[in-house]
This record gives sequence, structure tokens and C-alpha cells, in this order.
Amino acid sequence: MNGRVIVKKAVDYIETHINEDLSLDKIANALHYSKFYMARIFTEETKCTIYKYIQGRRLTLAAKKLVETERPIVEIAYEAHYDSQQAFTLAFKQLYECTPNIYRKNGVFYPKQPRMCMMSSFNGYSSMCYLAGGELAA
Repeated sequence: MNGRVIVKKAVDYIETHINEDLSLDKIANALHYSKFYMARIFTEETKCTIYKYIQGRRLTLAAKKLVETERPIVEIAYEAHYDSQQAFTLAFKQLYECTPNIYRKNGVFYPKQPRMCMMSSFNGYSSMCYLAGGELAA
């Protein structure tokens, strides 16, 4: 099977189950592939590991909640599958280059890891695009 198709299936599964505990084993089992094959194909096609993609998506969704809600940061951290606000703040700062509190005060949502989609091949080359809010994003 084509690597793009496998990545699309993986991304669709991840997006559907983003609020659940996601492990490579769980994703691979759901899609009926070995975890080693799944990890290798995903990384080859996207230049990103499954773990980093999931982490980036969860942090992006958390960033949206920071701007659009008044919910406590610790609640948002737990929803993003972090065991503590400190761990969440560290990961958030690495991706967004500011703390969640400062990001909230700025009040502007910017998706750092939008949903990934695989485009069909053109002259043997596949390309990726990113979806932000259901629309193509540059």
C-alpha cells in the first residue's frame, strides 16, 4: 500500500481519537499494521514522528483553548495529556516560544501544528498540506 494512504489513515485515526490516550501500539493495531512499519512510513512521508505530530496537535488545540476560553491552564494541560502544568508549560514554550499565560494574554490563536493531509502524487511526487480550521493553510 502507498505510504501516503497509510499516513492519511493514521492522521484520520489520530484526529478522531486526539482526546484519548494514543500510543503507537494502539494506532498500529487499529489500522492493522505493525508499529515498526507504521512509525517508519509515517516518518518517511512526513519527516515527523507520530509522537511529535500528536504532541504538536494537542498543544495547538490547547493554544486555541487558551485564547478562546477562560478555563484554568492546569485543566487545559490535563486535557492535552500532560501530567502537570509544569510539563505542559515546558512543552508549550518549546513550540510557541512563550508561556501559556503570555500566549493567553496576547489573545491571538496561531496553529503551530495544523492537521496534516496528504495530497495525491504529481509526476511521482507526493506533497503534504495542512488544514487549519477545516481549510487549506499555507
